[in-house]
Amino acid sequence: MKEILEAIQSQDATSQDFAALKLPESYRGVTVHKDETEMFAGLQTREKDPRESLHLDDVPLPELGPGEALVAVMASSVNYNSVWTSIFEPLSTFGFLERYGRVSELTRRHDLPYHVIGSDLAGVVLRTGPGVNAWNPGDEVVAHCLSVELESSDGHNDTMLDPEQRIWGFETNFGGLAEIALVKSNQLMPKPDHLSWEEAAAPGLVNSTAYRQLVSRNGAGMKQGDNVLIWGASGGLGSYATQFALAGGATPICVVSSPEKAEICRRMGAEAVIDRNAEGYKFWKDEQNQDPREWKRFGKRIRELTGGEDVDIVFEHPGRETFGASVYVTRKGGTIVTCASTSGYNHEYDNRYLWMSLKRIIGSHFANYREAWEANRLIAKGKIHPTLSKVYSLEETGQAAYDVHRNLHQGKVGVLALAPEEGLGVRDHEMRAQHLDAINRFRNI
Repeated sequence: MKEILEAIQSQDATSQDFAALKLPESYRGVTVHKDETEMFAGLQTREKDPRESLHLDDVPLPELGPGEALVAVMASSVNYNSVWTSIFEPLSTFGFLERYGRVSELTRRHDLPYHVIGSDLAGVVLRTGPGVNAWNPGDEVVAHCLSVELESSDGHNDTMLDPEQRIWGFETNFGGLAEIALVKSNQLMPKPDHLSWEEAAAPGLVNSTAYRQLVSRNGAGMKQGDNVLIWGASGGLGSYATQFALAGGATPICVVSSPEKAEICRRMGAEAVIDRNAEGYKFWKDEQNQDPREWKRFGKRIRELTGGEDVDIVFEHPGRETFGASVYVTRKGGTIVTCASTSGYNHEYDNRYLWMSLKRIIGSHFANYREAWEANRLIAKGKIHPTLSKVYSLEETGQAAYDVHRNLHQGKVGVLALAPEEGLGVRDHEMRAQHLDAINRFRNI
């Protein structure tokens, strides 16, 4: 690993130099263990602690197959799927690995008694497999997390519809919270030159997810002038949705849970902000019954902020806790676009407000390669910025996941892998200087 890191930091190493580097037989990766999947049995979700289930192990380097690349990971980040993996909810990810292992002889590599997790990375290509022409050793890259086989016609209009679509590092092994990762070459994208390794690693999953959900024609198809209600507007997903709304000429109505998070939204340029805790919204009377009076109070507050207008789009990801309110407050003919369901998967709403008002519910899941590429391109052009708030070491990934699980974070939480410190990897210092305040927006709270 020392020679690999020296080559990356030298900035003078050629593609041939990287291709000639000897690869290690093993590397360090953050894992969960198959024999520990019942360790939290009987505990409530909130009581399950990622610090107990996540391990930093020395694992064998996987075989490189056709159309694949091995990447030296300089930095990664924690997403909510890392939390789900660590607490074995809603299912153990080892079931995903077993199913993937049955696809082919090559995919059997993924079915192991340990799972190297992580769905983001920024790093440098070390090796490419047969059939890879667009990428070479030494290329500085980020990776999106869509893994597809594309042997079915179903995926050739929108690769998210491929029957063998999976999320890398969640439904596949050899993820990005590690010193080396195995990816398909069509997951790779150019690293933005003005960002450090940890900044470049942070947007990947959430930025692409927000782009498809809100901007793409496969999602809400946001247009100029739309009012967009964004739940968790300072969080991993919401912070990018807020930026897309502002950059696209829409008006975000940002829902947050503290004055600090409200301030972050205002720093991004949002003016309409609702602190749901300060204003005391309780959409559920108890575990079984919602409170429509609170939906109405919430809708009234939205109209106060929009000059009397209802929202055209609701950017939904909390799920059970908020979904009834989301359906209610959307304007006639409007759209609720949903993913994730971090507060629960069983959504309940009054269908009269959907069917009689001609509203639409759209399910959205990650992004196809083109959508991920466009989302990354906006990062590279300085139109959208990372929302990195804190960075941990690979050894501290359990604590990073704990912070996300308990909602103790703002924006995204980064993890250094091979990078020995923060701030490395910047290639375009002039462009960085132009956007430095925006890049550090979530750091300065």
